Amino acid sequence: MSRNYYSEINLHLVWHTKNSLPLLTPQIEPLAHRFIKKRIIDTPGAFVHEIGSIETHVHIAVTVPPTLLISDFIGQLKGGSSHDVNQALGRGQKVLEWQTGYGVVSFGTRDLPWVVEYVRNQREHHARGTVHERLERIDQEEPQSVVAQAGAARRPVNGPE
Repeated sequence: MSRNYYSEINLHLVWHTKNSLPLLTPQIEPLAHRFIKKRIIDTPGAFVHEIGSIETHVHIAVTVPPTLLISDFIGQLKGGSSHDVNQALGRGQKVLEWQTGYGVVSFGTRDLPWVVEYVRNQREHHARGTVHERLERIDQEEPQSVVAQAGAARRPVNGPE
């Protein structure tokens, strides 16, 4: 495949632990991050900017090449990292499982610093309630706050419908 291309494909990825259980414990979280990071580094043309998480889900800021199939890439990150953690710590048990699905949002290079900060400071954002719903989503269902905002945006300026 040709490597004659220029691209800036920056992605924010998010996925949850199985049933959103608090599986990313202080023992498991750093190991999961390390295995995810290694898999990204081992992917030709991919670059990891930051990995952050709380007990129930993980966020990643990454740049990928245009030759990468995103769904396969995320599947390899999820499957490989849970396998590696379970091999390292599980003693025959599954200590880390990921939920089906994921969220992926593309963003411009000028937004990279704030996305990296957001990913890096996940615990703080969740503790303060300063999460960006768009970067937390893993399905197509609109959160109620987004539905309410959209409804408000459709109302005429001079009063109710």
